[in-house]
Amino acid sequence: MRGEDFFTSKEEKQPAPTFAGRFAQIFNKNVVDSASVTSTEATDQSDLPETLDSFLDNKSEEQTSSVDFEELMKNITTKDQGSEVPSTLTGGVVLDQIYATTPQELNSLLFSDANFQKSVADVQGSTDLQIGPWKYENGSESVQRVVSYTKAPSKLIKALKATEEQTYIKADGKVFAVLSSVSTPDAPYGKTFKAEVLYCITQGPEQPSGEQSSRLEVSWRMNFLQSTMMKSMIEGGARQGIKESFEQYGKVLSQHAKPLDLKDIGSEKDQMLASLQVERQSDWKLAVQYFANFTVVSTVLMGFYVLVHVWLAMPSTVQGLEFVGLDLPDSIGELIVCGVLVLQGKRVLELMSRFMQARVQKGSDHGIKAQGDGWLLTVALIEGSNLAAVDSSGFSDPYVVFTCNGKTRSSSIKFQKSDPLWNEIFEFDAMDEPPSVLDVEVFDFDGPFDEATSLGRAEINFLKYNISDLSDIWIPLQGKLAQACQSKLHLRIFLNNTRGTNVVQDYITKMEKEVGKKIKLRSPQTNSAFQKLFGLPPEEFLINDFACHLKRRMPLQGRLFLSARIIGFHADLFGHKTKFFFLWEDIEDIQIIPPTLSSMGSPIVIMTLRQGRGFDARHGARTQDTEGRLKYHFHSFVSFNVAHRTIMALWKARALTPEQKVQIVEEAAEATTVQTAEEESLAKNLQASEEEIEAKSLHGVDEESETKSLLSVESGSFLGVGDVNMSVVYSSVLSLPTSFFMELFRGSEIDRRVMERAGCLNYSHSPWESEKPDVYQRQLYYKFDKHISRYRGEVTSTQQKSRLSGRNGWLIEEVMTLHGVPLGDYFTLHVRYQVEDLPSRSVGCSIQVNFGIAWLKYTRQQKKMTKNIVLNLQERVKVMFSVLEKEYVSGA
Repeated sequence: MRGEDFFTSKEEKQPAPTFAGRFAQIFNKNVVDSASVTSTEATDQSDLPETLDSFLDNKSEEQTSSVDFEELMKNITTKDQGSEVPSTLTGGVVLDQIYATTPQELNSLLFSDANFQKSVADVQGSTDLQIGPWKYENGSESVQRVVSYTKAPSKLIKALKATEEQTYIKADGKVFAVLSSVSTPDAPYGKTFKAEVLYCITQGPEQPSGEQSSRLEVSWRMNFLQSTMMKSMIEGGARQGIKESFEQYGKVLSQHAKPLDLKDIGSEKDQMLASLQVERQSDWKLAVQYFANFTVVSTVLMGFYVLVHVWLAMPSTVQGLEFVGLDLPDSIGELIVCGVLVLQGKRVLELMSRFMQARVQKGSDHGIKAQGDGWLLTVALIEGSNLAAVDSSGFSDPYVVFTCNGKTRSSSIKFQKSDPLWNEIFEFDAMDEPPSVLDVEVFDFDGPFDEATSLGRAEINFLKYNISDLSDIWIPLQGKLAQACQSKLHLRIFLNNTRGTNVVQDYITKMEKEVGKKIKLRSPQTNSAFQKLFGLPPEEFLINDFACHLKRRMPLQGRLFLSARIIGFHADLFGHKTKFFFLWEDIEDIQIIPPTLSSMGSPIVIMTLRQGRGFDARHGARTQDTEGRLKYHFHSFVSFNVAHRTIMALWKARALTPEQKVQIVEEAAEATTVQTAEEESLAKNLQASEEEIEAKSLHGVDEESETKSLLSVESGSFLGVGDVNMSVVYSSVLSLPTSFFMELFRGSEIDRRVMERAGCLNYSHSPWESEKPDVYQRQLYYKFDKHISRYRGEVTSTQQKSRLSGRNGWLIEEVMTLHGVPLGDYFTLHVRYQVEDLPSRSVGCSIQVNFGIAWLKYTRQQKKMTKNIVLNLQERVKVMFSVLEKEYVSGA
């Protein structure tokens, strides 16, 4: 059973060992008085004989249940293979410790040892402990048990009856996960919530003795069954109570299982790297590799042979063109022999020269320690396999160059090897943000003044790998030589954050200075949704997101997401989803084009990628130039100035050289003078309106707003908005045929007059274009009259029309984005018009208008704003249809 699916489908079930009473400390943050415990013990002693008999009976039952538990675990383990490890719950981690025992033994201790659970109950002052047997739930594969007990009374509340439902959601022999759902109905507001605790047992690092260890992580969250205005108080009390409860739990557990310190056993990275031994190469060994070949041996033998011949031969007489001191070959054979001797001598001299250079080049960046705190990248180069041979000897002299964030590290040269063994470790200095790409290239050494020959290259994209998968990996090399020989490298890559959550906050603070606007730190829930939306690793964090249009053949309305390493776009329009992302480093240039009619009066941001980059996202590109560079067009930003500054700041931080950054700053200073008065006015109105709304929101919160806040993500974006709930806001019969009603959506003169009478100024539209058979789309742009909105905001809209199946009518769907109005980027408006002929009337059609709001961000003003928008829409619809009927009558 998959952990995520279980959380979704079983929101009200789940448990853990003797935790229930701990949750009662929500309202009693102090440890139970010793007097209360003493009183309980005295009461227990008064019934000693009966209790003793019960204890002896329970003892035999425990032995039986222990056997059953072991058989049950074997049965679960055989069925549970390949399911995912459940993620940490959103409330946070309250216990994270490594113990000197195996995962199987720790699992048995926590969930089958009654003595351990009684010890925890005694420390926490809980009584009437009853532990049910593990059994399959209603014949399903889910294994559950129920634990109940009574929590001692506190200064605030009386004794509470607590019930835990404990459920195994994963047990494969290496990982055990139990979800505990704790209910305390007698507590204040106790029927409105349950506390959920996840116990996750995984394999820990190997101990120095070679024995296995296990890691226990306990996390929690609140599951509200009903809406309540006491949510914040309940969560605050639960957080403190659970924290204190598991401090006691950890102390009891440390008496049954020995806790280990990571400093004593070392991290997985340290253990894996400690085994690497660098191969030392002496000068004599290097000389043997260079000179122990046929060329050198044959040259030496031939040279010795010639010297012996010179010693034995008598001087010849001068003849031909010879003179004293110059002895020329006397035959073709002698000429050939001389040529061979010269060529052989030349090759030996070259080998000697390379040998002398090789002695100098034996060093590498191995062993250089990283400096600073932040994201530390460590790369272990283990070995190479099947590297291309480019030397006449049938081997090569390979070395590897690693490049990350503009910094390089080089390995030593392995001479005359096709399967070299390095065992070298390279560390990159700490970075403020996690790296995006590690470039790896293997070269053949030809001397310090010769151009090195590439034997193959590879690119490791950290956004496409889980960092744990890189801890031991073979990377295939790309390139003609590498692919012909199937060359590959064996690497071990580790990426560690030494500053914890501070590294995220520090990066956002730096970006705030660049942008000139406060950037809110997104919650773990928002970041998790962002990572899931684009399939990103857990270290990626969202910085900001903006509503905008992606310009392709037809503008596509969606949201642009900006993080430290990527820029991504997501749209869900009329059920068609579009999403893609590319790296900041992939961007070669960013241009701003002044507003045009096709961009709905908004500046256009054009991003040009480097050649050969971004092909995974090419379906979102507007064009591709002759050099193969993709171009992406974004426009209609609700807050263009903020979006532009944020995009430029993130791009400068990741992709530009210092010289390029200076040039961008100069161009940005000149560009600020080109901003139109309309944009400046829009920014001022938006800021003033946001302050007004925020000031009003401080006066109170109604219960419905509080209910919706339970579903929100701390004012963050609701990523991946699904279907919008639509409700009927207008329904009537009009005295005109359907064909004339559709004039309102044909772009005719009637269309323009009706919209202007309804308060839509500067009305413009694109022609209808076919998206698929019988489905058409167009874009609209207009401004509100001051009678409609005192902010005189702008509207960009996408309309889609299609015929009703089996009926004489049309369905028109519309998605609108408001610009220049307060909180305009918090929502999009969805309108659906359904019109069809009435068979009972010769001239007439029925019209129904449905309306819904897709909230992209949470605000306490949702109820008030929804009511205002619906009333405004109803009035506009009535005016539009009234004018349309008059047009029909006058035309007839």
